[in-house]
Amino acid sequence: MTGTTDPTDPAPTAERRKTARVRWAAGGAVALALLFAGAAAVASARDDGSAPRTAGAPASDSADAGFARDMAVHHQQAVEMSFIVRDRTEDEDVRRLAYDIANTQANQRGMLLGWLDHWGLPKVAGGDRRPMAWMGGGEGDGGHEHGGHRPDRGSDGVLMAGMASRAELERLARLDGRQAEVFYLQLMTDHHKGGVAMAEACASRCTVPVEQRLARGMVEGQQSELGLMRDMLTERKARPRS
Repeated sequence: MTGTTDPTDPAPTAERRKTARVRWAAGGAVALALLFAGAAAVASARDDGSAPRTAGAPASDSADAGFARDMAVHHQQAVEMSFIVRDRTEDEDVRRLAYDIANTQANQRGMLLGWLDHWGLPKVAGGDRRPMAWMGGGEGDGGHEHGGHRPDRGSDGVLMAGMASRAELERLARLDGRQAEVFYLQLMTDHHKGGVAMAEACASRCTVPVEQRLARGMVEGQQSELGLMRDMLTERKARPRS
């Protein structure tokens, strides 16, 4: 959306929704194909009773493994928030968006966890390794300011930048109608900003080609959704929190 777009004109919003939904459909199809391919590879490796093939797998402290673990957790909360808002509003546009996000991110989460399984790596980082440490820099997240609302990590259940706190999830579950729609769109905007930063880091730091491709697809898909959510907030006379 350019700075000259009239927010009262429904055409740009309708066109953006149409474009975004086509991208979501295509992305979901690719995600499912990759998910099934990964599951088949793991199943094949176990058919003869042997352990999953780990030759050439990334190290447990690599960007590939760190991204897979952290984004799986990040995605899980997006799915949770989407199921909450589905039951708090009757608005079809918000419910459709929530379904698309839940479906896409649940499929991607399955791929990420499947790769960890295939690589023979733990799904939870051990020791004192903090979430997002694989991104480099300090404070466990590469010093990245991911944009959006950012409570102190580790406080009230916030593990990574962009994620909602327990109190925010509880508040979302208490709201109804337009208030629930606006708060969900604001929370998910923050969430996507954090997710985009993580995916961009994987696209540049990860070494497994299929994971890099997935990360680049996440960046494109979530940036498209960010534009759509900005439009939806404008329709509700609201805006992102930052």
